[in-house]
Amino acid sequence: MNDAELMLPGEFGAATRLSSKALRLYAEQGLLVPAGIDPATGYRRYHRDQIARGRLIARLRTFDLPLARIATLIELSPERRQAELRAWLAAQEAQLRRRRDLIEALDGAAAPITAPPRLRVRPPRKLLCQERRVHIGELDTFVTDAQQRIRARLQATGLPHDGPTLVHLHGFVTHDGDGPVEVAVPFTGSIEPVDDLRIRLSPAGTDVYLPVAEADAGFPDILRAYETLEAWIDANHVLSLASPVEIRPGTDGALLDVTYPISTSERG
Repeated sequence: MNDAELMLPGEFGAATRLSSKALRLYAEQGLLVPAGIDPATGYRRYHRDQIARGRLIARLRTFDLPLARIATLIELSPERRQAELRAWLAAQEAQLRRRRDLIEALDGAAAPITAPPRLRVRPPRKLLCQERRVHIGELDTFVTDAQQRIRARLQATGLPHDGPTLVHLHGFVTHDGDGPVEVAVPFTGSIEPVDDLRIRLSPAGTDVYLPVAEADAGFPDILRAYETLEAWIDANHVLSLASPVEIRPGTDGALLDVTYPISTSERG
């Protein structure tokens, strides 16, 4: 190796616009390993041929990409790397559009729901359920598949299987957050659970609910129904006792009802 072609970290960092801290990190991660280390002084040496790689890493870091992703990208041909980065950019733009829609929904930019929430008595129910963590893009598919599987299990054992589909949202389900979702169908009779299907009892009580038409049931528009119900709960000084539930089909021809189980006793 020609010593004239070797550079000290400071020289190499100036040529690549990488700090000493970054060079140490990239060396530890195997992204940019020094060409050699002086056995007497321990000083690292970089070869001039590594400048292009260092500059590429520096440019990729401006996109806030994780180091593991950069490690893959720098080994690709320029054409493959451009294709990967364009796909990444398209995903980022889609995520930005989703977040813009969510901000507008949360700020009330969409038309408000004017229908008042309603109250109804909830009977005690025995439920056959399946639960999974899903993102919003997976929600409809999971609900469809789970309720079909549950109904098939009920039908196979000769039990009624035409009750409503209950979707319990035990966490906040978004494009970025995979909250736990439980799909359930009420039934009567006796059945053995199988695989990840389980049985639980839902107690009687009172629900506050709001029918949601199909045009308003997509995300993030459906958040307006949740916000309307939560505002009603706060204004009437009642307690929400459990996670919200979407009941499909809804009342009065609605696609679904958004419901909250509540206590009818006022908070002190």
